[in-house]
Amino acid sequence: MRAVVYKGPFEVAIEQVEDPRIQHPNDVIVRVTSTAICGSDLHMYEGRTAAEPGIVFGHENLGVVEEAAEGVTSLSRGDRVVMPFNVACGFCKNCTAGFTGFCLTVNPGFAGGAYGYVAMGPYVGGQAEYVRVPYADFNCLKLPEGTEKETDFVLLADIFPTGYHGNELADVRPGDSVAVYGGGPVGLMAAYSAMLRGASKVFVVDRVAERLQKAREIGAVPVDFTQGSPAEQIKEQTDGQGTDKGIDAVGYQAQAQDEDREEPATVLNALVETVRPTGALGVPGLYVPRDPGGPDEQAKRGMLMVSIGRLFEKGLRMGTGQCNVKRYNRHLRDLIIEDRAKPSFVVSHELPLDQAPTAYEKFDKRVEGYTKVVLHPHA
Repeated sequence: MRAVVYKGPFEVAIEQVEDPRIQHPNDVIVRVTSTAICGSDLHMYEGRTAAEPGIVFGHENLGVVEEAAEGVTSLSRGDRVVMPFNVACGFCKNCTAGFTGFCLTVNPGFAGGAYGYVAMGPYVGGQAEYVRVPYADFNCLKLPEGTEKETDFVLLADIFPTGYHGNELADVRPGDSVAVYGGGPVGLMAAYSAMLRGASKVFVVDRVAERLQKAREIGAVPVDFTQGSPAEQIKEQTDGQGTDKGIDAVGYQAQAQDEDREEPATVLNALVETVRPTGALGVPGLYVPRDPGGPDEQAKRGMLMVSIGRLFEKGLRMGTGQCNVKRYNRHLRDLIIEDRAKPSFVVSHELPLDQAPTAYEKFDKRVEGYTKVVLHPHA
């Protein structure tokens, strides 16, 4: 089958790779109809992880069941399904507690597994014509038949639940004011989710014009951090108090405010100043224990200069970690079905699989309005 294969920093290619096959009685093979390029994929694409050439990318996958093993009880050939980016068993201590992003079974020696991602187990990615789904009864979420709302449903694999997860981590409640740092796909989903949860006012901090415009279109207040301290800009619009809650949707490749360089802790420290005393921070933005391209030796070891003293002084709470997609994807699916949510507003491009190398290059450079790309392997 054709698949997107990582060749080295800033290079992917479409290559023929081995077809997936049933390996366990609870496996299914899914014919992939939509698969999205994620900002997390760019970390590997840029050589900012320990990823080795040969990985098939793709952890945001939707398609139709092509083959089901004899142990699968809830799925049949022809079912339309979307899979969480988390590969999870459903029965370990963490899974039964709802922490499916930290499954203790699927990736021995590490808490958590994912498709097509470095250090996240042997699971081949879905930026391909087909993908094997293990523990399929647990990992597949059924969708309505047909092709309706395809670009909404594919976002259930990662960014819509992850944006919602940022709100859970920050304990966003009706009436809260919220500052979201980062106007990329996850940041926009975090802002959108805050509104779904009844937030009174939502700010989105970024410097990319297309992202700030998207934030404005969904009813958020855009804040351009190149125009001055975002914390001060937000305080000016909240009677000097700051917001009730804050969400970091940027992660470790954050940009310094005054220069075109990376400053990994800058968003965390800005949120500490943005959120009012006794507020809460949610951090779904990715941070890693090792960053080969870090700007200094500390950053390369995942050690950042965070203002913990100020965090403590203000009595702030902080929740972190990747999204447990299964905790949210069913009710977010139902919001989409009932037209209460339409997350596909972030999708800027839908392309055939063969255009993935160009799409990666343009998405990485944030050119030509590339905000979110969905690939269709069988287009």
